Amino acid sequence: MPTLDVFNQDAFSLMSLTAAINKAPYKPSRIGQLGLFGEQRISTTQVMVEERDGLLSLIPTTPRGGPADSIGAMPRTVRSFVVPHLARESTILADEIQNVRAFGSENELQAVQAVVDGRLATLRAMHEVTLEYHRIGAIKGLILDADGVTPIYNLFTEFGVVQQTQDFAFTTDTTDIRALCVAVARLIEAELGAAVYDGIRAFCSPEFFDALIGHPTVIDSFRYQEGQMNRADLRKGFQYGGITFEEYRGTVNGVRFVEANVAYAVPEGVMTEKGSLFQTNFAPADFMETVNTLGLPIYAKQAPDPSGLNRFVNLHSQSNPLCLCLRPRAVIQLTMS
Repeated sequence: MPTLDVFNQDAFSLMSLTAAINKAPYKPSRIGQLGLFGEQRISTTQVMVEERDGLLSLIPTTPRGGPADSIGAMPRTVRSFVVPHLARESTILADEIQNVRAFGSENELQAVQAVVDGRLATLRAMHEVTLEYHRIGAIKGLILDADGVTPIYNLFTEFGVVQQTQDFAFTTDTTDIRALCVAVARLIEAELGAAVYDGIRAFCSPEFFDALIGHPTVIDSFRYQEGQMNRADLRKGFQYGGITFEEYRGTVNGVRFVEANVAYAVPEGVMTEKGSLFQTNFAPADFMETVNTLGLPIYAKQAPDPSGLNRFVNLHSQSNPLCLCLRPRAVIQLTMS
């Protein structure tokens, strides 16, 4: 019969459990699928972001051999971000592994490992959806806690800027939607400056998406595509006016990842001096064994019943991700009226 003594084996060490939870089948959500965020492993619990405002100005003519017009040093601003700590635990009771045996095997370790692997997969799924929630928050410029209300970071406040918006007057039949898409691209390009991008993708609420594809000018443009667009389910994405629009699905416990009646236009493939425009930084866990090591996406560890009665084992999982958009004004909030 399996006993809790099996947890003293190396198969349930910090290293083994952490490897297991990171190898568990990944169920990617949309932002993860797109690979929009670059990932970095860091050895500290803080991230420093340095901003240097490049100055662009016309150079006046000066006499040959005379003094040139000079500029001062580029101003620098350094901001510090503390990496959020996300932890979740689960308890495996002695009764859960009582009389448990792996199919076709009498191996006690295999039997208990199957129970642990199932619990690790559940914990990983929770971390995955939370990471997606933080990433969409970084895109929106407001990273919220699990309650959907408490702010962790307001990137507009942190960087001292204001969000750019573009209204789409869907209630007016003559609105030139294509021209508004071009206006969105110009707002993004003005903010990115010399940085290049691969394309623009808009993550839409269902309300915004339905209003878009139901607008007369959009419907009219579909007529020239032999009805293909009218027959297809466009929610997975279609391009119009140089922007790929897609309906973003994401709601957990009543918390919507993209609020009603808006969309967010995001430049894709942008690289900065600090790497990708969108970043996820993974800090190390708060264990003695992981001090000053490079962070991993998720950690897992087990601890016995502290009472000494050996009635259960606690599984602890944690992730320490900091999701950032280094230029929050480059993401345009699309509103509808």
